[in-house]
Amino acid sequence: MKDYIDGFVFPISEEHLNTYKEVAHRVAEIWKEHGATAYFEFIGDDLFLEGTQSFTTLLKAKKEEVIIFGWVVFPSKEIRDLANQKVPLDDRMEKLTAPLTQYNRQIFDASRMAYGGFKSLF
Repeated sequence: MKDYIDGFVFPISEEHLNTYKEVAHRVAEIWKEHGATAYFEFIGDDLFLEGTQSFTTLLKAKKEEVIIFGWVVFPSKEIRDLANQKVPLDDRMEKLTAPLTQYNRQIFDASRMAYGGFKSLF
């Protein structure tokens, strides 16, 4: 199995969830145009298991925030690396991410995101 994934998790205010969802759906299509074979994002629902740390705790989520967990699948690390170079330069990205800024404040704070690239284990 040669797939390579980028995984991410971050908190976002529940009040901005609909705006984020609209943007994420269109951004997913851009990632696929640049080599991703699949793109997934989920909202935390059952985040606590006794004896473990929750994403909520690790990310220091506030009461009004929800947790987004997602991953992007690529056929290889090389294709992922190319996509990571091309997507930020895609002209559509600036226009699409503009709604993530409201009233001169970010509704999505990338500095609170945990991110990493992962190769297949089995």
